[in-house]
Amino acid sequence: MSRFVRASKYRHVFGQQGKKEYGYDNVKVTNSAWDTNIVAASTRYISLNWNASGGGAFAILPLPTPFAEHGLSSKLPDLIPLARGHAGPVLDTDWSPFNDAVVASAGEDGKALIWSVESSAFEGWGQDGWEPQDFDPVARIDVSPRRVGHVLFHPTANNVLATSTGDHVVKIWDLASPESAKITFGGHADAIQSLAWNPTGTLLATTCRDRKIRFFDPRAGGDAVRTGEGHTGIKGARITWLGDKDRIATTGFSKMSDRQVAIWETGSLANIKTTTIDQSSGVLMPFWTDNNILFLAGKGDGNIRYYEYENDSLFPLSEYKSSEPQRGMCFLPRRGLSVSDCEIARAYKVAASSIEAIAFIVPRKSDSFQSDIFPPAPSAEPALTAAEFFAGKTAAPKFVSLEDGSVSAGTAPLSLPTPAAPAPSRTATAPTPAPAPAPIIHVHEELSSPTPVSSRYEPEARAPARSQTNPSDVRPLFLCVEGVVADVVQDAPVAALKEENARLTGELRDAREKIRNLELQVEAVRANARKAAALLDG
Repeated sequence: MSRFVRASKYRHVFGQQGKKEYGYDNVKVTNSAWDTNIVAASTRYISLNWNASGGGAFAILPLPTPFAEHGLSSKLPDLIPLARGHAGPVLDTDWSPFNDAVVASAGEDGKALIWSVESSAFEGWGQDGWEPQDFDPVARIDVSPRRVGHVLFHPTANNVLATSTGDHVVKIWDLASPESAKITFGGHADAIQSLAWNPTGTLLATTCRDRKIRFFDPRAGGDAVRTGEGHTGIKGARITWLGDKDRIATTGFSKMSDRQVAIWETGSLANIKTTTIDQSSGVLMPFWTDNNILFLAGKGDGNIRYYEYENDSLFPLSEYKSSEPQRGMCFLPRRGLSVSDCEIARAYKVAASSIEAIAFIVPRKSDSFQSDIFPPAPSAEPALTAAEFFAGKTAAPKFVSLEDGSVSAGTAPLSLPTPAAPAPSRTATAPTPAPAPAPIIHVHEELSSPTPVSSRYEPEARAPARSQTNPSDVRPLFLCVEGVVADVVQDAPVAALKEENARLTGELRDAREKIRNLELQVEAVRANARKAAALLDG
């Protein structure tokens, strides 16, 4: 057994259940069998799919701290204000990342509703003679004649909303003019199980009951720009982006109903690693934080597993255990965390009739701000307007420092790797016309396929057979691997091409790892400079 332990500042992270006054009792959770998280949170409110008479309602509750300030106990009254407006059960809710008082809801009636919460709505709670006043929607979107299964706000553009429908379509809406969808994505063969924007909102990923993973480009519309095979089981699959890395994580089931978590490369949707968790039947809900930690919470489980992502591997950290199973879960936006308590994440767990707050804490003795465990969080300030987004503009997300509240721009927009334009042949004496655009290659297409390499990049010009090729006529073909252009000979054996591709992919991965390490060093230098300046000023 090795005596060495992998170095990690998150090795001792532990989950701690909040006191009773930081949660809610007497909640009436929906009985709908549709698979969503049931609950969502902003830094001010929580939305919960409610079991209301007649259906079509969800609850909007203040976070526990302001909730207690209104003089209420942790037990909710039997009658509370509800957001009514749907003609069928509410299936999903999502809070705007740029306005903590705006929430979208999706319903079985094929509608998506937008709600704006006024702070005065909670005045008088708990007082004698108080009567609950239900919320009214500020906008109504007729999405589909069938159900709307998911709603998801865009991460960088204001007032942009994605919806999935029961007729297997994803639609993108401008909330300023919701009369018709701006963009429609098709190609799904069965029910859509989850949606996820990448951090810059340039790609939308979906999982589907047909066992496939799809990437959509909102600037192109139409069918998927990448399609790959996902988990082999038909039960619920979820997807999440691993921050600004070119990786995604999915949870799902194998053919033998084993629960799995998998890491995928976004350029080709190739599977990097699949890990079997256990053989339980509940859907695993994945949650990513910018601390490079992936949380996995299974429906019907009482525990929450969490892993640190490093070098395309998930290293188990620990596990929060509880005897009470969870029906749903959400995580608080990171800008709402308590940095003084070294709280790197906070989950809200929905049980049978309660909501519990669970804080994940890094034990530290120092009272000063811990910059190494609190990277900048996504800001409440949008990087784009809806008009700019639909005009094709992209922008890096904005981040806020959890130390001083300063806002800064993030990294360059992340987009799907595409083949680069080929360079002119070194042996050519005159300019040659550019080849046709490279078609999209799906995951199931292997390089060892009998199809000639040239036909993949030049569909109209097939390479002659080897016995008919004059060596003096062979010209270079520029093959792209994740944006790297490699000069290879068109008549080279397929095995040599695969070896070259593997070498270039490894070099690119090493280069990206060096860049990430340099960024961490720069951030550490900046933190030391700020501390030195503070000491000099003092």
